[in-house]
Amino acid sequence: MEVILRGSSDANISFTEMCQLLAWLGFSKRIRGSHYIFSMDGVEEIINIQSRAGKAKPYQVKQVRGLILKYKMGDGND
Repeated sequence: MEVILRGSSDANISFTEMCQLLAWLGFSKRIRGSHYIFSMDGVEEIINIQSRAGKAKPYQVKQVRGLILKYKMGDGND
């Protein structure tokens, strides 16, 4: 999670690690084709991510970072 929050290497985040992080944070996952859709009670946004050569797309990493910060996830206060 620290690498995502740092924002210094959005293009080098593993898609699998991104999915694992979202699951760890408590998001529910459903899959439609190549789209992995994550949602969570109490979070109005829905996260829709896709893999590109095994990596998460940089703009999607940025979206996830924004949600983590907005909802103060993973800091022990959720």
